[in-house]
Amino acid sequence: MSLPGVGVFGTGSTARVLVPLLKAEGFEVHALWGRSEEEACCLAKELSIPFHTSRSDDVLLHQDVDLVCIYIPPSMTRQIAVKALGIGKNVVCEKAATAVDSFKMVTAARYYPQLLSIMGNTLRFLPAFVAMRQLLVEGYVGDIQVCDVRVYGPSLLDQSYGWTCEELMGGGGLHTVGSAIIDLLSYLTGARAHRVHGLLRTFVQQNGLIRGIRRVTSDDFCFFQMLMGGTRSSSGGVCCTVTLNFNMPGSFVHEVMVVGSTGRLVARGTELYGQRNGSKGEELLLSDSGWVGPEVKEMPLPHLRGLSSMVKALRQSFQAHEERRSWARGPVAMAPTFEDGLYVQTVVEAVKRSSCSGEWECVEIMSQEPDPNHNLCEALQRNKN
Repeated sequence: MSLPGVGVFGTGSTARVLVPLLKAEGFEVHALWGRSEEEACCLAKELSIPFHTSRSDDVLLHQDVDLVCIYIPPSMTRQIAVKALGIGKNVVCEKAATAVDSFKMVTAARYYPQLLSIMGNTLRFLPAFVAMRQLLVEGYVGDIQVCDVRVYGPSLLDQSYGWTCEELMGGGGLHTVGSAIIDLLSYLTGARAHRVHGLLRTFVQQNGLIRGIRRVTSDDFCFFQMLMGGTRSSSGGVCCTVTLNFNMPGSFVHEVMVVGSTGRLVARGTELYGQRNGSKGEELLLSDSGWVGPEVKEMPLPHLRGLSSMVKALRQSFQAHEERRSWARGPVAMAPTFEDGLYVQTVVEAVKRSSCSGEWECVEIMSQEPDPNHNLCEALQRNKN
């Protein structure tokens, strides 16, 4: 039994936590990619990774790398994910920057179905949400009616001006945190959003480090509603409200509540509580057994514990096979697929449209890639007339 060798793209907080977790589960991390030689070199030294580079092909073509983990700015994700699948590597990656990018990733994943291709939304692996989904399937709350999510925390901006400040590059609360919540809600309810309404704000446009002509365009506050239809919901569908606020220094709140016809479930941080209609009080259904891994101030506990559970699931998936690149679907069946990634990105873009229009917007998932020359043709037509 041999686990696949791993290549990691990224030098941010997730990569920093991911590498020790992978090693703890018996994976060997052979290569690290950073945007600059310097970044890659520093982190490779710190985490004792034998090979580092700022050229993506050097990791993708590395003979010992069979699993590629991509945690880089969203605008670069598609290119590396698609290329990795094309040369026969298994892929775990973060979200892309646009629905068009996500669609290209879906096409590649469909083309190579024998390769592992999953999105790294680790909340699905968090024991509290695994238990919550099981209880929802078993009918703990009856027909699901309402989901209410609140995530409050400190600023998501990097120390210096970069992609996290730019809405177009996939920065902002909606894109970074909201996308994980949108995905989680469809995992929990078995439903997908068909209409959304939202509002995005950037309250902090400049700070001590980002000033002069530069302005932050990514949102630090976002509120949106989703109407979801699906299998475990009442006839009118599920109503969801999500509030994300990253102007709260010092505290972190992560609360997901699902209310149904016979009760409710609520995950606070990493613990799960429930209350059935008519009962006197809430019961603790799953307590946090205490985190024994590394403490990371940049990464909230639900994501950190979810990441740890995801790495364990990856080990089980690959362990089930003799062949180094083969994997079993069972242990990672709960992971979001690239198709889920496209759905999430489509919802994010609909929420952004709604924030501009002030109207409810429909969620329509792309079924074919838009013609890149489409806008150009329209412009030419207009000029002719």
